[in-house]
Amino acid sequence: MTPILVSFLSLVTAVWVLTLPPDSAAGALPWALRQEALYLTGLWAFSFMSLAILLATRPAWLERPLGGMDRVYRLHRWAGILAIGAAALHWLVEMSDDLIKAFFGREGRLPKEHEGGFLEVMRDLAEELGEWAIYALLAMLVLALWKRFPYRLWRPIHHVMPVLYAMLAIHAAFLAPLAYWTSTAGALLALLIGSGMFAAVRSLSGRVGRTRQVNGVIEVVRQPVPDITEVVCRLDAGWRGHQPGQFAFATFDRIEGAHPFTIASANRGDRRISFQIKALGDYTRGLGARLQPGQPVRVEGPYGCFDFRRARKGGQIWIAGGIGVTPFLAWLESLQSSPQDAPDTDFYYCTRHRDKDPFVPRLEVLCASLPTIRLHIRSSDRDSQLTAQALHGRHGDAPTEIWFCGPRPFADTLRNGLRKLGAHMRFHQEAFELR
Repeated sequence: MTPILVSFLSLVTAVWVLTLPPDSAAGALPWALRQEALYLTGLWAFSFMSLAILLATRPAWLERPLGGMDRVYRLHRWAGILAIGAAALHWLVEMSDDLIKAFFGREGRLPKEHEGGFLEVMRDLAEELGEWAIYALLAMLVLALWKRFPYRLWRPIHHVMPVLYAMLAIHAAFLAPLAYWTSTAGALLALLIGSGMFAAVRSLSGRVGRTRQVNGVIEVVRQPVPDITEVVCRLDAGWRGHQPGQFAFATFDRIEGAHPFTIASANRGDRRISFQIKALGDYTRGLGARLQPGQPVRVEGPYGCFDFRRARKGGQIWIAGGIGVTPFLAWLESLQSSPQDAPDTDFYYCTRHRDKDPFVPRLEVLCASLPTIRLHIRSSDRDSQLTAQALHGRHGDAPTEIWFCGPRPFADTLRNGLRKLGAHMRFHQEAFELR
């Protein structure tokens, strides 16, 4: 994500540089620097906020360029964080006038633009709206980073974002220098405001993802072990099918809203999909007791590009940690009818207790008919932890594609370890996070 965000920031900064007036250093230097810093930080904040709200509409056309909807959401999250950071910096620059007056005096202070009438009234209103929006965004950032804050409460709060964006759009439109509107910066602002408000209206009207939403019914609810719930759904005719490894947003409760789950079954053409849901929070912990066959469900998707067929030629390594096995189950099921398409793969499934794990027998059966896929069960109650050193020692320096799904700290440890060992392995990982 870093190259994309750096490129975006560089583009916005370049537009600001092109808009600098020839006499931008006129007057006392501290006041001139404050004025341009105010414009630059404001442009940063509004640009990142516009990017964040556009990505929140789940644009499917960006999946391929960015590598999946999980990465689109990750980019959305970081764009939002950077927007709030830039907004806070913008506010600090605005508050710096007393400090400059104390050290350098009022001489050289640039006069504000005064047009009088309606425009002056709107400038005052825009200033108030922007200030309150910044306070609200800072509070939302705290809640977003506080992982213990319940998602059921975060979701309706997050839906206020389009309203805050509209407040910031008014702030940007009326407080930008009038000279901007005849320059490149004005064209950029107009593009951002237009596209951002379009996204905000779509979000407020509930149209995000609507073309990919399909109703259905729950057919089966099982709990093979207390902390895992298997849900099989039959969807209506509008379901477009899915590729193994993709995920979908499932709404079992309108109040709770949609949650993303990996589709754990292959596409058989009968519009049936299954989810293997791990009890990881308040909502998923009691899901098995709340769901019953016959209940309605709404599914939005499919999304994602987690697909081993995108790999380059050569060997592959699949690594699943716990409930991260779900996309691999779909992969293995899809290969049962065409075992000749299975890649040369070492598949490591890492679990806490092999004998109690309901997925182990299923994996053994699925892999038994796929001779090019070698299954390695790593059980923490009897085996050592899978490490970068172990992978490098077994597979050497041969160019290899690694497909990983599991806990993020586990992925970070493996990726960083392999990088330090100089291993030539491309690391593919789903990075989906709602917050």
